Amino acid sequence: MNKQRTTGQYIVLILFFVLPVACQPPDQSPMVTTFAGNGVMGLADGVGQEASFANLMAIATDSAGNIYVADSHNNLIRKITAGGRVTTLAGSGKAGAEDGSTATCSFFYPAGIAVDRKGNIYVSDTHNSLIRKIGLSGIVTTIAGLRAGQLQASSSQAAERFDNPAGIAVDDSGYVYVADWANDLIRKISPDGKVSDFAGRRGSRGARDGQGTEASFYLPWGIALDSQRNLYVCDSYNNMIRKVSPQGKVTTIAGNPTKGAKDGLGKAASFLHPAGIAVDRAGNLLVADAGNHRIRKISPDGMVSTFAGNGSRGREDGHSARASFNRPYGLAIDKLGVIYVADYLNNMVRKINP
Repeated sequence: MNKQRTTGQYIVLILFFVLPVACQPPDQSPMVTTFAGNGVMGLADGVGQEASFANLMAIATDSAGNIYVADSHNNLIRKITAGGRVTTLAGSGKAGAEDGSTATCSFFYPAGIAVDRKGNIYVSDTHNSLIRKIGLSGIVTTIAGLRAGQLQASSSQAAERFDNPAGIAVDDSGYVYVADWANDLIRKISPDGKVSDFAGRRGSRGARDGQGTEASFYLPWGIALDSQRNLYVCDSYNNMIRKVSPQGKVTTIAGNPTKGAKDGLGKAASFLHPAGIAVDRAGNLLVADAGNHRIRKISPDGMVSTFAGNGSRGREDGHSARASFNRPYGLAIDKLGVIYVADYLNNMVRKINP
């Protein structure tokens, strides 16, 4: 026998079906937004998406919250304020290796950038195979490397030559570290300009751990220092993240030579041509996993997880799992823990609020 439902029964049924949905907690995952750049390759200053870039390869922040990018295809170093205003800091735009004022100097596809505690900016001037410095006075100088055509008068001078340097980092004592990409080395430059091989062996490409020149790399790209002066390396074509102690001992902390996008502990995880790396205050590593179009996270205990990016090529903003990138290359973290990404093929700077 059918019974007529009361109003109260209908209310109970509605609550039964609606409440579980309404009570779901909001998504607490990091939010990805576009901070600067309109996605079209170009050269324009302006605020936020009024600006344009051409193949951003590296990014760094200073203590005042300014962001600096190696605008590689434009042969420029650009500056972005915390409010998103983009200006050209250094470079004429013409490919060259001229030192001098920031307006007249020239670069050739710069792909690495770092800022020291005083605000000096160091640049891996990649296709010139030089290391350049933008001083506080606004003068650009070459601090290491041999210019094209420069005579190699001695073996010591030959040892100073770089071959397409990429990632760069500077410690509080003024030592500069460089991922000498095509030489498969990590180099070290003392405050007085002396260049030495810090880890890896020239002409001995591989994935070997060990002390100093006993170790080997395969086209290392991005590097970053932690507060204890440990150096972390995106060993790009080994698909591994390596650690170099202050004494030069190299160990593998995550990844293996197999290409992939697997999360997991240490060497059980996999990457595809990791390119950029940064260290947060808690000791986590953030990695721009360029070939996988993702940002990965490595916790202090070695657990690798996907931090942002759905793995597809794109430029979608939103919560981290739904957002997309297109070959992210550079990473930087500001003093508030905000992450900035040089999104290479999107020609954008993306922002991730943790």
